[in-house]
Amino acid sequence: MKAVILAAGYGTRLLKDLENVNEQRLKCLIGTPKPLLPVGGFPLISYWIEALKADHDLKDIHIVTNDMYYSKFKEWAKNYPFVTVLSDGTSTNEKRLGAVSCLQLIIETFQIDDSIIVIGGDTLFYEDFHLQDVLKRYEVLHKDNKQANLVLSYICKDEDTKKYGILEADESYRVRAIKEKPKAMDTASRQADAPIDEKDAPGHYLSWLVARKPVYFYSISGRFDIGNLESYLLCDEYFQEKMNKLNYLQ
Repeated sequence: MKAVILAAGYGTRLLKDLENVNEQRLKCLIGTPKPLLPVGGFPLISYWIEALKADHDLKDIHIVTNDMYYSKFKEWAKNYPFVTVLSDGTSTNEKRLGAVSCLQLIIETFQIDDSIIVIGGDTLFYEDFHLQDVLKRYEVLHKDNKQANLVLSYICKDEDTKKYGILEADESYRVRAIKEKPKAMDTASRQADAPIDEKDAPGHYLSWLVARKPVYFYSISGRFDIGNLESYLLCDEYFQEKMNKLNYLQ
């Protein structure tokens, strides 16, 4: 299995927030890509690298970023010789390729013909998430059907269904349909996928995939998706509190 971390975003909302704060410790974060933001004392993306490193079946870890942040990721990656950093060739948010095209770029560049775990570089999960459990679930599905796919989702509130792609599944946890931002009354499911506002959102690819390949979901309790300053501060506070007790990087 190969791992791909999508880290080519420009963090425009977070940058605007940082430019408007007065605290120097936050001002210093201007110019830092979201995956390299300090969370609980460590770069956000390092949590993923340490978790992936613990699985001996993972042979390669590829990170795709953009030209603006390429040198920063290369500097960070000096601590991880098994990590490959690739630029998508863009230098502005307007010209970004988007998540799906970046994934395709990695697959074609390195001629990947293995299973792939795809991770959003600006996302972390709560402390009850265990990567090994997800990989074991995928292994079971893959042994039964080589075409099987597994996606993570979490329960959303009734009033939030209109913000997400909602996964409708059967008793075997196979996703049968994805409803894009439905009203709560239009679906009994509350299994939420990532927001699908942007044209390059992975949710659009998932909708395409569900109609062609078996896709199953694995439910998690929630996640931190760093989009703006508020979400970053919440994530950092959470991991500051949990770090000593949970030993995330041990």
